[in-house]
Amino acid sequence: MRAWEIQGGFGLDHLQLAERPDPQPGPGQVKLRVRAVSLNYRDLLTVQGLYNPRQKLPLIPCSDGVGEVVAVGEGVTRAKPGDRVCGIFAQRWLAGEPSRDKLRSTLGGPFDGLLAEQVVLHEDGVVHVPPHLSDEEAATLPCAGLTAWSALVTHGRLTAGDTVLLQGTGGVSIFALQLARLLGVRALITSSRDDKLERARRLGASGLINYRQTPEWSGAVRELTQGAGVDLVVEVGGAGTLEQSLRSVRLGGTICLIGNLAGVVAQVPLTLIFMQQARLQGILVGHREGFEAMNRAIAQHGLHPVVDRVFPFEDARAAFALMAAGGHFGKICIRG
Repeated sequence: MRAWEIQGGFGLDHLQLAERPDPQPGPGQVKLRVRAVSLNYRDLLTVQGLYNPRQKLPLIPCSDGVGEVVAVGEGVTRAKPGDRVCGIFAQRWLAGEPSRDKLRSTLGGPFDGLLAEQVVLHEDGVVHVPPHLSDEEAATLPCAGLTAWSALVTHGRLTAGDTVLLQGTGGVSIFALQLARLLGVRALITSSRDDKLERARRLGASGLINYRQTPEWSGAVRELTQGAGVDLVVEVGGAGTLEQSLRSVRLGGTICLIGNLAGVVAQVPLTLIFMQQARLQGILVGHREGFEAMNRAIAQHGLHPVVDRVFPFEDARAAFALMAAGGHFGKICIRG
């Protein structure tokens, strides 16, 4: 079978199409014919060597994908041939609190990922996908979808009538916008481009902020919330946006820290945290139990994830190049 591997070093030039033996499922395992893969910023950082410079190579990248079960090993009960399933990001994190052992089982590093024609996973590490979704839509669920769900529902505990602030129009933010609408939560969103803000408005955003035109955008957030601030911020920027997020959240509100697109080291006035009684909550995707709960909600409401572009398997490098360039709205996918 064919698989994309990071070989001999890091960087897009080291992402090579390789041949590997067809994998065979052992006891408790399922074999998938991969139908589609979606990209996360983590995948790009992994290829570039910026996520874990000590990652052992070769490595098949990409944590998120969907496949058809084509064979099962002895004793498998959670899936059967013909089922369509996604792998979960942390293969051993099934429920409850995370642990170091659970978080060492992530796909796309340190474990091989899904950018291959076939993969074998443990049956505990897969979930069935809502039947109304296309393969590309289903491939967006494991990280972008579940991260948004964990922020809004598992940790944010948002309910109808609450307000959430979303940053940018990448995969997690657009998923969070769609889930906010599903939950009856008011969504404010930032972007550097008015055309993207208009697309976000059509998806249900009620407050639009161009952060290039308004660099101190927390003032606009306060204005849109009559001075109160938002209940939750989905913080994907990191160091470059955290202070503005702290100035945007209400007293007793929550900032779910998800990404570091604008830097990893922040100098933040601590008074903004304790005077606001704000809660900073780190989010690292989520567990299988949360994934299954999210899928039930998606199926019940007929939600369709937003896919920006789909690349053929042979053009995987071009998909990574688009991720590096930015400018996408929603998710970038690779067809299996």
